[in-house]
Amino acid sequence: MYTFDSRVRYSEIDHTGNMTLPALINYFQDCSTFQSEDIGLGTEVLKAKKKAWILSYWQIVIERLPALGERITAGTFATEFKGLYGNRNFVLDDARGNRLAYANSVWVFMDMEKGRPARPEPEDVLPYGSEPALEMEYEDRKIRLPENLEEKPSFPVRKYHIDTNEHVNNCQYVQMALEVLPEETRVRQIRVEYKKSAVLGDVIFPKVAREEKRIVTELCDENGKPYAVIEIK
Repeated sequence: MYTFDSRVRYSEIDHTGNMTLPALINYFQDCSTFQSEDIGLGTEVLKAKKKAWILSYWQIVIERLPALGERITAGTFATEFKGLYGNRNFVLDDARGNRLAYANSVWVFMDMEKGRPARPEPEDVLPYGSEPALEMEYEDRKIRLPENLEEKPSFPVRKYHIDTNEHVNNCQYVQMALEVLPEETRVRQIRVEYKKSAVLGDVIFPKVAREEKRIVTELCDENGKPYAVIEIK
């Protein structure tokens, strides 16, 4: 497992004094990015090859969000590479080794020039190695949409939403979904199904539905085609 140590910063907490969900996701995303950089497969290397690993699916389980000043360790490891896809687990532990959060994720290797998935070469995956997957309750990658989704006010993609791939960053979709929730919600699990990448100049049209045990947000384009589907329990 690849790990890095940190401490919860003031900029990473909300009004309760605990880490925000987007900050947690950023820790996971940063952890995998650091691993790629350290093994020589970082963003600039892939950019030169016109390739990128694009996140297709998240399942994140939160046991407890750490508080301001807590010392934490983020970890990640690949569990499988198969065809166009790579699977990766993540963990966040406190200073005593207690598990705060954990996640499963699915990534697709993309040819950024052609705009379509590409089969990675051995040198693209072997340096990561692989480890047995976490023992967790793995849910299906397909998020079931409720029948009645309520439309919410649209908003444009801003410059701060964009990452090095010139797409809306993975975490920003979650932040968008949290912004349109009817009230503050205690999150135990979040799943995100990424459909297509939004870019600067696009307009997001959110739709939200609340069921007994979950809230589902669909972030769509002007034609109703989804960029991402977010399920919060």
